[in-house]
Amino acid sequence: MTQIRFTKEGYDKLKNEYQELLVQRPAAVEDLKKARELGDLSENGYYKAARSKLSFIDNRLQIIKFHLRTAVVVEAVNSKMVGIGSVVTLSDGKSVRTFNIVGDLEADPGQGKLSLLSPIGRAIAKKSAGSEIRIVTPKGEVVYKIVSVS
Repeated sequence: MTQIRFTKEGYDKLKNEYQELLVQRPAAVEDLKKARELGDLSENGYYKAARSKLSFIDNRLQIIKFHLRTAVVVEAVNSKMVGIGSVVTLSDGKSVRTFNIVGDLEADPGQGKLSLLSPIGRAIAKKSAGSEIRIVTPKGEVVYKIVSVS
């Protein structure tokens, strides 16, 4: 079975979401029960909304349960090489960007979080400050220099 890497924070966040959904589920079941009691389910918007909410909660619980079962928490290592937990500063010669390297499912480039599964993450993995990397994008090749790794 494939393992999914998480930072400690990402794993804790996922566990908290799982617990919150477990708390929300009984109320969603009760809403569905009340909606069924109203009769004619074909034109009952309350029933459809309650069923949809419960379905969302159950599906999300299933997905999170799988992720937690296959999760591996990777501790940040103070290393000169890029890995999960590193803070990496990249320069393309025009701009400088800083990224936190996070677990496989925690990526959010808009928030400066990259996983090692992303194109940039794969290119910089296990590299050190001063390394140059080339990434092929739809707009062409981009060359980045790793300014720092901490």
